[in-house]
Amino acid sequence: MNFVRELEVLGVHAEGEIGRVILSGAPKIPGSTMVEKMDYINNEDDEILRLALYEPRGASQMTINLLIPPTSRSADMGFIPMQADGAHAMSGSNAMCVATALLETGALTMQEPESVVVLDTPAGLVRARANCRNGKVERVQIDMPASFVEHLDYPVEVEGVGTLAVDVAFGGCYFALIDAGSLGFEIARHEARDLVDMGNRIKAATVEQIAVNHPTIPAFDRVEYPMFVAGQGKSIINATVIYPGRLDRSPCGTGTVARMAVMHARGEIGINEVVSSRSIIGSEFRTRIDKLARCGHRPAVKPTLSGRAWIYGSMKLGAHPLDPYPLGFTLSDTWGTGTPR
Repeated sequence: MNFVRELEVLGVHAEGEIGRVILSGAPKIPGSTMVEKMDYINNEDDEILRLALYEPRGASQMTINLLIPPTSRSADMGFIPMQADGAHAMSGSNAMCVATALLETGALTMQEPESVVVLDTPAGLVRARANCRNGKVERVQIDMPASFVEHLDYPVEVEGVGTLAVDVAFGGCYFALIDAGSLGFEIARHEARDLVDMGNRIKAATVEQIAVNHPTIPAFDRVEYPMFVAGQGKSIINATVIYPGRLDRSPCGTGTVARMAVMHARGEIGINEVVSSRSIIGSEFRTRIDKLARCGHRPAVKPTLSGRAWIYGSMKLGAHPLDPYPLGFTLSDTWGTGTPR
């Protein structure tokens, strides 16, 4: 093989959600902070995203996790999750994928029964505690960023629906939480396409009508995901709609802890109460609020989240000098008509 650039990529999924990890071959990303590096990919040069994620080497229904040297001396590794619409600040499921990949490949030394991996992300330092046995990471617990509520019952005008009340909360990125039952959904597998179609309509409305203002990181200035919610108390279900039009196969880590902030604000959950968060395919994260906190001037909670990740394959990606699609391509059949590339 005579590749212009060769990437070593590990196939990993966390509770069903694909989070491939680039182990080596990525270019240096300019920036003195992880936020600056994320912004560089989004606004200056997204070549690494296109090469690894776009067809024919990738697909829309996955995340590509970029591993880079950390900007903090306290971290073991920096990582930025990249999806169809760009680089993002944080992902709970992908943090599990990254920690599992680093430990099971020996990139970081595994300690049994527990290994601690500190990840540098645009949303801040994230500590992952991995339960390990016989060379396998059996479960990863993530200390998630401070999560808080921005709006409760915010009225949004949605085309074809009318006025819809949504909760807006931050769990590493901003979510609009929608009561699935109010729109006739159960969050069942056969509803997946309809959930995506409705979620995209709601997302368009929230972008136009809801302003968010992260108290410490100005770059976090938009609602990124609509998430349908069901269940209550210690047993909840989530379905997050991800651009350009698919459901997260996992319960969604950042969405789960955003929901925990909402549940705590409503008095539905207390400190140290373990909640089972399930996805549309039945996979599970376990979560709890460890303590109260603040994010700038906002009252917040500090949640933890745990789940399982599995390596399912490995590959080398690259483009031959004569390849007519060195940075890939997208088509509207799976990438949607609003693809920004």
